[in-house]
Amino acid sequence: MDDKSDRIMVMTGATSGLGAYALNRLALAPGTRVIVGARGSEWQVPAGVEVLPLDLASLADVRSFAEAVARRVGNARIDILVLNAGVQTPTADRRSVDGFELTFAVNHLAHYLLVQLLLPLMAESGRLVITTSNLHESAPTPFDPAALAHPDGSRRLSGIRAYSASKLCNLLTAQAISALDETEARALTVIAYNPGMTEGTSLMNEQPKVVRAIMQSAGPIFRLLGAVRPGLYMATPERSGNVLAELASGAATPPAGKIYASLVKGELTFPTPSDLARSSDARDLLWRESAAMVGLQPEHGKTSPTRSGR
Repeated sequence: MDDKSDRIMVMTGATSGLGAYALNRLALAPGTRVIVGARGSEWQVPAGVEVLPLDLASLADVRSFAEAVARRVGNARIDILVLNAGVQTPTADRRSVDGFELTFAVNHLAHYLLVQLLLPLMAESGRLVITTSNLHESAPTPFDPAALAHPDGSRRLSGIRAYSASKLCNLLTAQAISALDETEARALTVIAYNPGMTEGTSLMNEQPKVVRAIMQSAGPIFRLLGAVRPGLYMATPERSGNVLAELASGAATPPAGKIYASLVKGELTFPTPSDLARSSDARDLLWRESAAMVGLQPEHGKTSPTRSGR
């Protein structure tokens, strides 16, 4: 961790699982001020961490959180923005406050809006990390943001397919931010982080009790299976969280021209994501339609990535 006085970090998904391990490490860095968005009150954070209310299932709540962050930051700038929160549901039948499919709303749409609102507050040479997943490769095709936001009838999704699609959206959003002229001009580092299968995360909270029980005890089994199938390797939340902290702090960074960081069998790699995740057409379609869904106007200034995808 590099020492930097008055460094400001804003984070979602910091109160449980790998996010809590990342927070514990990042909050210890000298001169770092940490602001966390969290729902409810049943959480514990390190001393000195500021917690603001945030329900990602409500776009109004996202806007309120961004306004509160802006007030807290004042004339300073955000050095690190970590968007780690996520949900995985058994089915795609639940809806957000605004009527969108819940997984799409929480994992993608809320974080898309948060980026749009907080990007103007980012410092020169700041870092943005969005948590994605290798499951983005299993997202439904053809890619249709409207169908993901409002699945019904022939467009129904299973819970895992909705989750995979939302993780593809996270990766495409990272690609879009990376392609903004402002990102290049301000030397921002954008990273999409895949922690791989990780035990003990809050993603399982929505699953049936029997599924949660199996997954909570399956870590050693999956680590053995990972010897022959790396995608099945289940990392500990401490390892996944520590790598997230390294990427956020700058202790680890992708090679030039790369934004996808993937934890494979506990080791940080920088592979090429799926073809769809690198599609500039899919990237721009998601960016435009997400802007319309959250009610942003074209003149907002961040609605059109202009450089080619990486």
